[in-house]
Amino acid sequence: MIEEKSPYYKYTPAKVLENDNFNLYWNRSVLTDKTIPFNRPDITFISKKTKNTFLIDIAVPNTHNLAKTITDKQNKCQELANEICAMWKQNTAQVIPLVISSMGVIPKSLPQNLKRLNLHPNRYIKM
Repeated sequence: MIEEKSPYYKYTPAKVLENDNFNLYWNRSVLTDKTIPFNRPDITFISKKTKNTFLIDIAVPNTHNLAKTITDKQNKCQELANEICAMWKQNTAQVIPLVISSMGVIPKSLPQNLKRLNLHPNRYIKM
């Protein structure tokens, strides 16, 4: 979706990227019919062909808060995922928390979540 390659330290993400197959929203509120307290995931990725939506939330907590952060992210976004399925007529809306502790500890679920996004499971090494 991005034509130009630039170093990560110079890159500023656009709020919206779109092509024929995908929509990608960065840090943008999702307007819903009913009031949802958490309606601003870090990344909203929509596949137009398969009608799948991924709500990606990123966090870097302390090591002792790792499990709690993952659970909180899942619970906060689940109501929004259900509403998106109904409003946008999506087949699925999945909540994917990407969490690495501030000391570099990774949860067991991170490689699985990366794989759900069609990223190499070892991508966390670069992260």
